[in-house]
Amino acid sequence: MKKITSILCLLILLIACSKPTIDNQITVSNVEELNLALKEVKAGDNIVLTNGTYKDVEIILTGEGTKNQPITLKAETPGKVFIEGTSSLEISGNYIEVSGLFFRNGHSPKTNVIAFRTSEKEVANHSKVTNCVILDYNNLERDQDNLWVQLYGKHNEFSNSYLAGKTNGGPTLRVDLKGNQSIRNFHKIINNHFGPRPRKGGARGETIQLGSSFTSMSPSNTLIANNLFEECNGEVEIISSKTNFNIIKNNVFYKSEGSVVTRHGNYVTVDGNYFIGDGVNDQYGGIRIINTGHWVINNLFYKIKGKNFRSPIAIMNGIPKSPLNRYNQVTDVVVAYNTFVDSSSPWQFGVGTNIAQADVLPKSEIRSARPLRTEVVNNIIYNSEGDANPIIEHDKADGVTFASNVIDNNGVEVENDHGLITKDLTLTDIGSNLSVPTSGFDDVEVYKGYDFETIINDLLGNSREKSNTIGAIAKAGDINLDLLDKSKYGADWFSNEVEEKEATTHAVTNTSELVSKLKAAESGDILSLNDGVYNISESLIVNKTITIQSNGSAEIVYAGAANTPAIELHPYGKLTVKNIKLKGTGSQQAFASLKKNMSNHFGLEVLDSEISNFNYALKVYKQSFSEEIIFRNTSISDCENGLELSEETNDRGDYNTEYLTVDNCTFTNVKQNVIDYYRGGYDESTIGGNLLVTNSTFTNSGAKEKNGMLLNHRGIVNVNINNNTFKNNNVKFVSILWGAKNNVESNNALINSGQIKTEENLKQTLMY
Repeated sequence: MKKITSILCLLILLIACSKPTIDNQITVSNVEELNLALKEVKAGDNIVLTNGTYKDVEIILTGEGTKNQPITLKAETPGKVFIEGTSSLEISGNYIEVSGLFFRNGHSPKTNVIAFRTSEKEVANHSKVTNCVILDYNNLERDQDNLWVQLYGKHNEFSNSYLAGKTNGGPTLRVDLKGNQSIRNFHKIINNHFGPRPRKGGARGETIQLGSSFTSMSPSNTLIANNLFEECNGEVEIISSKTNFNIIKNNVFYKSEGSVVTRHGNYVTVDGNYFIGDGVNDQYGGIRIINTGHWVINNLFYKIKGKNFRSPIAIMNGIPKSPLNRYNQVTDVVVAYNTFVDSSSPWQFGVGTNIAQADVLPKSEIRSARPLRTEVVNNIIYNSEGDANPIIEHDKADGVTFASNVIDNNGVEVENDHGLITKDLTLTDIGSNLSVPTSGFDDVEVYKGYDFETIINDLLGNSREKSNTIGAIAKAGDINLDLLDKSKYGADWFSNEVEEKEATTHAVTNTSELVSKLKAAESGDILSLNDGVYNISESLIVNKTITIQSNGSAEIVYAGAANTPAIELHPYGKLTVKNIKLKGTGSQQAFASLKKNMSNHFGLEVLDSEISNFNYALKVYKQSFSEEIIFRNTSISDCENGLELSEETNDRGDYNTEYLTVDNCTFTNVKQNVIDYYRGGYDESTIGGNLLVTNSTFTNSGAKEKNGMLLNHRGIVNVNINNNTFKNNNVKFVSILWGAKNNVESNNALINSGQIKTEENLKQTLMY
């Protein structure tokens, strides 16, 4: 009996010793007390920040905790400690844990909001930041790049946190591998909710970046798992893997305009992820493959309509003898056991081939090296509406092995099928509004390649060892997924669900009310102007979502100082103008962004309105960005300049709006910059800038345009000019289209207005 008692006591002691213990709690309530507590922390110390706001605080926590006695810094109540102003967090040492902080209403004074180091040599190891939120914590200028979270050291974890709203340049989170102290790091990025990241309007807008081209030869061994990526639209790359031996597993990519990209580095495993689109938006992407040795297995692609760089599976051409920062040839890649449902042309090979542009690009930029020793096997394609081209070869896929792949194309014949086996498949509801084929292909022999026995589980974690089939799901059964239950991801105290508020309409009868009610209105409200003239001498400030409209005849006359706007668009200002006459005195701007400190996006929609007698109808300054600008059923007349969005001249791929739409408008006597929309720099992964000019009339405009062109859109990738009339415009060209990109025109009437010309290849400044 004594022996049993002794054994039990020993077990209890071992269990107690294995659990982390906190020896000393230090409670602080202001920045001064916090800084004092941080000076001499030791193993087992637990610093508790009392609830409240800590402003302009640079938290530097360095110390030596242990596995059983970590050093902790936490909120008294998670989510009730607000870090605001110019603030940041840096940690270094061993076994440090930070939790429960909310970064908002400010920006970091450093290159990181949260950094797992305090100097180049002092990094964190075996440390964790968890249950935190960073929301809209942006630098004041879009070109002031920074990172919200940067991991250094080894065996660190960033988990159960929510990050959303980054608008300035730089990845949201980066793993840095500079120095031996940070390679083979085995970091874990798990259980997070990466919320909406708005379109940035250019490169440098990734959500996660693993290393850089300069460390792409180094092993990282980073795990990205069980995260939700929701509307991560910053740029074409959501996750940019630039190092070796990373694992991207069991994540959900929901309505995100980009792809998981093996940009540099080798031997990445992309396993068991869900890519969910809406069957409409052709910006939602899948996986883009570059370099060597990747395994893409057990993934589900559902209603992904992305094309080319954003196609469900995009296997790129490489550059022969490529430098580190460009595109290495794809070799020894496995794409197996994946399922594609209602996803357009899901397999694309030779993506990015640019041999036709050899006359405007240096030899070092020509992507002519086709994939080699690549296996695309054991996959399933299901199309409820047949797709004649499920496989697209931008260049020959002669280095690719195809085997044991099944398609149900609903009776539509497949061109260039590469041995696809046609079957009649039935969809099964697996929850989360997903339906996938889980049976009807048992008779297809599974292709067994080298090391395929290591693929032991399917998408759902079911074993493949005893009962294996092709496709992402090996074993059908009662499946009821709840992938979009947001409580499974991110901080347990935070929700990004916002209850919709019914808009309040405010009647406006005079100028004083227009000014006061605009200032007092809540986001989403409507100002309804009575008939009459509203004379204003100072700019109307829009810093929220607001509609200014008239049901009759309302005219706003602006007599403010020269080069000031009648309506000034600030960060978060999203304005809709309906049925308003807006008139200046010749020297001002009708609409303009701030000249600086545009820390967040704006938006503008002008409907059924008249704009006249301004210097600029629209002036968008450098580092300002709008996701969408629309002019519809609107006249612009007697203005020196029209719509000017051309100040992003750094040739780094940036531009001022993602979508510029001009529909059923008239431009009369607009002397220059009638439409001036610019994106500079050769960057094949920037596939944006979208201009639509349709059903509009341009008369007596462009006379002062120095380059003799009416519509300037140099470098914009997607341009559509159709069904317009151009009459008596004293220009040489209405437009010069970029033939190698998606620039098109049709059904335009040109009367004494020059010509529309296409240049197949446009010479641009190299960005790299």
